[in-house]
Amino acid sequence: MQNQNSKIKTELKQRAYQYSINMIKFLDSLPKDTSANIIINQLLRSSTSICANIVEARGSSSKKDFTNFFGYSLKSANESLYWLGLLRDAKGIRSQRLDYLLNETKELANILGASILTLKGKNKF
Repeated sequence: MQNQNSKIKTELKQRAYQYSINMIKFLDSLPKDTSANIIINQLLRSSTSICANIVEARGSSSKKDFTNFFGYSLKSANESLYWLGLLRDAKGIRSQRLDYLLNETKELANILGASILTLKGKNKF
């Protein structure tokens, strides 16, 4: 079971890392103006924080600490959804890459949320 948990954690970290790379490439491709730059900077911070906190969780000294870092990742994912929606709705950005990133952000948030519930013993299978 421990090997399975380790494999899942590694896969989540790799998926979140690839998500960060995809987000950076997407943000670098966007047209820049004053408001777009602010949104882009906020989105860059929140989206890359997802994986950073997953990595930080791996070095946790307790289950509570580990759960807290997953909570920070979930909050960053939710914030990223907000900024992606703002890019779409306020800046009129429409693309398959944006749709993909919105979906991937939602999936990461769902995985993190389910993981937190499991860690807290509230997820019943």
